[in-house]
Amino acid sequence: MKPIIEFCASNMHHGTDKLMKKLEADPDIEVIEYGCLGNCGECYLAPFGMVNGTIVSADTVEELETKMMDEIEEQQAVQEALDRIIDDL
Repeated sequence: MKPIIEFCASNMHHGTDKLMKKLEADPDIEVIEYGCLGNCGECYLAPFGMVNGTIVSADTVEELETKMMDEIEEQQAVQEALDRIIDDL
């Protein structure tokens, strides 16, 4: 299943619009933009987005991209481990 990355339109002033466009070009990632993700304090202070419902924030857009990719890898590793456990049952 493709990871879903969500961005807040109100957070674009941090430069997340460029990251969103870059990720939209990746066919292995689903990107969604919302008018609001309900994290106004986070949105005002720093670049952020959500990876499969998990908030990811950083001091810079470049760091945000790295953290998002790390979060995707971590979530996939957890899912693979759970799948192996289920297969062993």
